[in-house]
Amino acid sequence: MIGDPLFWAVSVPAVLLAGLGKASGNGVGMLAVPVMALAMSPAVAAAVMLPILIAMDLLGLWAWRGRADTATLRTVLPGAMLGIAIGALAFFALDVRWVKAILGAESVAFALHRIVARHAIAAAPARPPSRWAGGFWGAVSGFTSTLAHAGSPPLMQYLLPLKLDKERLVATTVIFFTAVNLAKLPPYAALGLLDATNLGASLALAPLVPVGYWAGLRLVRWLPEAVFYRLLVGSLLLIGVKLLWDAFAG
Repeated sequence: MIGDPLFWAVSVPAVLLAGLGKASGNGVGMLAVPVMALAMSPAVAAAVMLPILIAMDLLGLWAWRGRADTATLRTVLPGAMLGIAIGALAFFALDVRWVKAILGAESVAFALHRIVARHAIAAAPARPPSRWAGGFWGAVSGFTSTLAHAGSPPLMQYLLPLKLDKERLVATTVIFFTAVNLAKLPPYAALGLLDATNLGASLALAPLVPVGYWAGLRLVRWLPEAVFYRLLVGSLLLIGVKLLWDAFAG
């Protein structure tokens, strides 16, 4: 795999995108698996990316330590673990295109609503954490993350109405996805996806991890909070469109 020039042509930008998305919380890292799937199967691309994502999560735990919203994490993490279990059972049985279609349509609708009603949303009070809503969106995020590392849109649909400050929001996503990605290791191993070839490819790409993550940290610390939230909504819209494209053009 790593001897193929196409592998490097798609994997280098994919890992950099993943680092940028991980550090800034904007979800563009979801594009990593579709980009890598140009040179390998989507399942192999997801397997190669998993150790990379965990390495980025560990960097994030240090960079954003002490700033996560623990009340929010308590509402979303139990559901996420359930979603991972369901996703692992459905990994080879479910047509991922249908998951992408539903997730893409819902993401586009949510983002468009926030764009059209942005003034009313800005004036509205922050929504308090909800155990039921958090459990539901956490489960959806765990499920879609297991199938295609596409857990960011469902999580953002729960987090954005909470109106956390940008650093607390990013720190919360870091801990959430650290737990989610670590929990995905056993099912990925049981499915035979973490073999020597895939792990060797992950190791070859590992030096790119700090480069992409550093760029994302610079971005989130430089952007004003209002612009940061617009970027999140905009990236959610673009990712929703990309998911719909993957579902119906594949």
